[in-house]
Amino acid sequence: MTEMQRRTVLKVALGGAGLAALPALTESAAAATTPKPGPEFVGVGDQSITLEFDDRLRSRVAVQGTTVTRFDASEALLLGDSAVEDFSYRGHRTRPIRHSRHGEGVQVTIQGDSTSGVRKTVELTSYERLTGMTVMQVTYANLSHRSLTVTGWRNGAHELLHKPGGFYTFSGSTHEDRRDWVQPVTDDFVQENSLGMDSSDYGGGTPLASVWRQGAGISVGHVEARARILRMPVRRTGNGASIAIEGDTPRTLKPGERLTTDTTFLTAHPRDHFVPLQRYRDYMSDIGLRAPRVPDSAYEPIWCAWGYERNFTVEQVIGTLPKVREVGLKWAGLDDGWQTNEGDWDLNPQKFPRGEADMRAFTRQVKEAGLRPRLWWAPLAADPDSNLFRDHPDMLLLDAEGNKQEVTWWDAYTLCPAYQPTVDYFVAQARKFIGSWGYEGLKIDGQHLNAVAPCHNPAHRHARPEESTEGLATFWKAIHQAAHQANRNAVVELCPCGTAFAFHNLPAVDQYPASDPTSSYQVRHKGKTMKALMGPGSSYAGDHVELSDGRNDFASSYGVGAVLSTKFTYPSDPPGTRPGRGNVLTPENEVLWKKWVALYQQNMLPTGEYRGELYDIGFDKPETHVVAKGETLHYAFYADQFDGTVELRGLGRGRYRLTDPFSGASLGSVDAEHNTVALSFAKFQLIVAQRT
Repeated sequence: MTEMQRRTVLKVALGGAGLAALPALTESAAAATTPKPGPEFVGVGDQSITLEFDDRLRSRVAVQGTTVTRFDASEALLLGDSAVEDFSYRGHRTRPIRHSRHGEGVQVTIQGDSTSGVRKTVELTSYERLTGMTVMQVTYANLSHRSLTVTGWRNGAHELLHKPGGFYTFSGSTHEDRRDWVQPVTDDFVQENSLGMDSSDYGGGTPLASVWRQGAGISVGHVEARARILRMPVRRTGNGASIAIEGDTPRTLKPGERLTTDTTFLTAHPRDHFVPLQRYRDYMSDIGLRAPRVPDSAYEPIWCAWGYERNFTVEQVIGTLPKVREVGLKWAGLDDGWQTNEGDWDLNPQKFPRGEADMRAFTRQVKEAGLRPRLWWAPLAADPDSNLFRDHPDMLLLDAEGNKQEVTWWDAYTLCPAYQPTVDYFVAQARKFIGSWGYEGLKIDGQHLNAVAPCHNPAHRHARPEESTEGLATFWKAIHQAAHQANRNAVVELCPCGTAFAFHNLPAVDQYPASDPTSSYQVRHKGKTMKALMGPGSSYAGDHVELSDGRNDFASSYGVGAVLSTKFTYPSDPPGTRPGRGNVLTPENEVLWKKWVALYQQNMLPTGEYRGELYDIGFDKPETHVVAKGETLHYAFYADQFDGTVELRGLGRGRYRLTDPFSGASLGSVDAEHNTVALSFAKFQLIVAQRT
């Protein structure tokens, strides 16, 4: 571009089909409005989703031709209480690219200078197959003659403008109070969404946050190959709702030096967080971080002995197995209480007096009952009274002051996953559990397993304290490999107790449970999230149905394509169970449990394709989920009470016969043009749409 006398706007694609160079044109021509003096548009573009920069290098977002933000100071260098965020445009270049992994795309590089002598270079890359997503890296060069005390940086900062109906937000970060991942944005809403530690044993998460209103949303995150400690704050504002991604990089930027941000992204979208998570998943899959192929047994329904809790007896567990098989379940999990402590993982002599011989006899009995044995385990923790804690203090994760990091539930301490002796110790245990004891799966449990703080233990000789944070994913890879080397069909389940899953751990995991859900809504929205993150063929489990609304809501697991799970006791609860807290399988529940398990086995929705792009979990009422099995669509609707008309989205050509698979009732027929159905239901309604 030549030097211009008037304000300039650069329009660039956020990605998608139809990427091509655009000629320069006036804003009025681009918007088909009355001509007026104004900016010029140049660059590349998918006209439906665009990012535009003005001559101060502020940017605004448009979704499907509609502007949804103002020009915001979207990228800034942070200097304590101030920020360098105003830059005079000095030029740009555009070039087509072909990435060896992501495919064809366009890269736009924009530069600007601040009055304080900082030059900003924004590199934006969008790919044809990653619709709606732009990848961003920003470099700041100190061209002044003085040093700058830098505290951090901010990318993708935008205020999504108000529209009647309010906002919803998704956060992939962890919170100790185990709040909903998807929630409405209230008038006073403020959530920092840090990927660091919320407490000593809660932290990490998936590096993506979203905020959306009806018809438009914005998501930000990072696409670094290793876990990073960043923030993705979401706030309700006077004009709408704001979002950004921020990193702390305290350093002195001397004259002539440069600072480059982490590689972040911004995605614009018309509905909820599902498609942005898909785009993130696709990008990360390209660089090798993808869900593993799981064995068929990862889809089989689960019984867990946790209904008996820690004081179970082996006789109670073995005595329940015939009923487990009769209900139709396939897995039998031995939970917390088999061990002497967290750390040594020696067998409790009161339950296994002959030690490993008794444990091997136990797994044989499970298999003889026609079930698969799974073992509960909480690695990376050491109790103060364990031999591991006493003999190997070198394994401990220590903070900058030399303090140990507490694992609150078990009153244990966190071990460093990036210290090789720690890795070797737990790898050997995983091999023993699968290869020697005969287990076919591991249920790995504990909120401390999602993320760890930077480690300052001098015995580890870390080059950087963050090696522990980044090395946790490598630890899980070693555990996963050990389990599968012992049994190639082993199932490794990771349950980080109510936290938002840390994405970088998940490629070394075969099954992701709802992780201690506090409601049926959590089962469902966590399911939608994990289906987006891990894709078709992954295994998400609804966790114990006794944690759902009414302690019996299999419908919420079934409808999102989750593996069914229960922790019932039989024929009675253990002595001392508090009223209302028992898990006994009553005759009424037995009938219901068998019905749901049979329906589950008949349709096996976890092996289908979850169609989360069709409905908005925040704004579409009733809440709706869809799973496709070939040409057949399985719809699930949820509301406390609903009486009205629903739209069946996603239908193909021809007519579809509708049935209620739970009751067996016929519900008529529809086609893509006439796709509404009148429904009246309480709690849930299932519909199968089968092409005729």
